[in-house]
Amino acid sequence: MQIGFIGLGNMGSAMIGGIISNRVVEASDIIGADASIERVEETVKKFGITSAGSNNAAARADILVTSVKPQVYENVIEDIKDTVSENTVIISIAPGKTLKWLREKYGKPVKLVRCMPNTPALVGEGCTGVCRNELVSDDEFKTVLNILNSFGRAYEVQESHMDAVVAVSGSSPAYVFMLIEAMADGAVAEGLPRKTAYEMAAQAVLGSAKMVLETGRHPADLKDMVCSPAGTTIDAVAVLENMGFRSAVIEAERACADKSRSL
Repeated sequence: MQIGFIGLGNMGSAMIGGIISNRVVEASDIIGADASIERVEETVKKFGITSAGSNNAAARADILVTSVKPQVYENVIEDIKDTVSENTVIISIAPGKTLKWLREKYGKPVKLVRCMPNTPALVGEGCTGVCRNELVSDDEFKTVLNILNSFGRAYEVQESHMDAVVAVSGSSPAYVFMLIEAMADGAVAEGLPRKTAYEMAAQAVLGSAKMVLETGRHPADLKDMVCSPAGTTIDAVAVLENMGFRSAVIEAERACADKSRSL
């Protein structure tokens, strides 16, 4: 099985790293193309993959990952649509670009998988929402999920939920980074050295997330475990509630989903 990549930026590179690390295929079975020759050379040197030389060469692979910016998707599809085989499974990574839109741009029946990973894929902890069209078989979709799970966790969702996926996982690392930065700033204000503050804030977020995933308990239940009667934490929670912490996050995700729908 050969996997082709068009677009070797952060997300493409993260996927390639996960695929190779988890031996989904060998590095020699991956070919990549990018508008930047320097990026192609860097990726080839880092992972040992093969330079495709062109988008069309990459498009001849058994599985094709198109990981380019939404604004150039139409141009890329126009370039490769006559090369792509009816047997090629195309994995599209672009907010707002629906399966219907992609099918229309290819101008012929093609096997399409739409997904939205996030940047923690760079450290093997990505979160990816994924859906497919009716031409992708169960076995082919299983292979796609194996690829996506190689750099984190993949979840099959309805396509109508993909904009919510963008909001809750695709874009959300930015919200979490802001939270970590704010937590660290608060600790620095209390006298903690900045390096230690960043590391402790990040570790606290990491540990809290693992508790949600590994215990299966409701986040509110886990929160209550920390909030002792008349203790320090409940006072902090009261301030966050008073400042509209929950509603700010919800409104941020709504704005993110709305923008995704408009792309």
